Amino acid sequence: MSFPKHARPRVTVTRRLPKAVEARMSDLFDTSLRDEDLALSHADLKTAIASCDVLVPTVTDDINADIIAAASDKLKLIANFGAGTDHIDVAAAHKRGIMVTNTPGVLTEDTADLTMALILAVPRRLVEGDRRTRAGNFNGWSPTFMLGHRVRGKKLGIIGMGRIGQAVARRAHAFGLDVHYHNRHRLPGGIEDTLDATYWPELDPMLTAIDILAITCPSTPETYHLINSERLALLSPESYIVNTSRGEVIDEAALAKALSKGDLGGAGLDVYEHEPKVHPDLLDLPNVILAPHIGSATHESRLEMGEKVMINIRALMDGHAFPDRVLPL
Repeated sequence: MSFPKHARPRVTVTRRLPKAVEARMSDLFDTSLRDEDLALSHADLKTAIASCDVLVPTVTDDINADIIAAASDKLKLIANFGAGTDHIDVAAAHKRGIMVTNTPGVLTEDTADLTMALILAVPRRLVEGDRRTRAGNFNGWSPTFMLGHRVRGKKLGIIGMGRIGQAVARRAHAFGLDVHYHNRHRLPGGIEDTLDATYWPELDPMLTAIDILAITCPSTPETYHLINSERLALLSPESYIVNTSRGEVIDEAALAKALSKGDLGGAGLDVYEHEPKVHPDLLDLPNVILAPHIGSATHESRLEMGEKVMINIRALMDGHAFPDRVLPL
């Protein structure tokens, strides 16, 4: 696939991006930017995709088969601003001959940082303590006040041992955690040895053996509600769950019930099944941290994501192979 030589592709961006990214895209391409930082409606997405050569969506855009059907024949590329592409019907795009790319790698370390922050903050009740202090409920140090659990020596189970899972494993070792993991495929021996991680081919036995569960797997039909009431029951009452992948991986109603009953020690969530809505039963629980999907929300990550998007668009212009092409599953 190539683009007419010396032509500037018409690029439509669906959300506000960092100013430096918008400025660079405007220099390189015929770019249509947003004035408001709000998700486009279904109708507006149809209008946008019908009049551009390249669409640059984000995770808040549901680029389904109906939207893709509205694309004109000149649409050549959907250059996603983000690593996850579960919001894009890649198969429908592929059938139309539309390439799909993403921005992998550049958000790995930042998402792993947040995952590790939640692994530390939830057992130590850090946010709960902050709320108490702000509410005037701190009356001084006490031997029995706000007791949590140390993480050193605990067993961390990671679901999804891709780039982010491996980055979490490296951080976990620095804090003295014993790393276990479940993945579709076992890691090569050299990587597994470097991470000093124990592989579990079946998820359920791992859940019975760990103290902290970190979810870093992608959202697929196979991972939908992977953590349900039955699997939550396999965890010990003093265990913790951290999710920085996709909200659909956890049955939020079942999680809220387990937390409220004391069947789990706590949870740290950065993603939700029906974002931006959070399951109402989670909102008032003191033993859950609710972060607003900020896993990759650093200045550095956003700029690098923008660079990835532009590199993929330039590949279209130059007729080169796309460095970050996404294929149908």
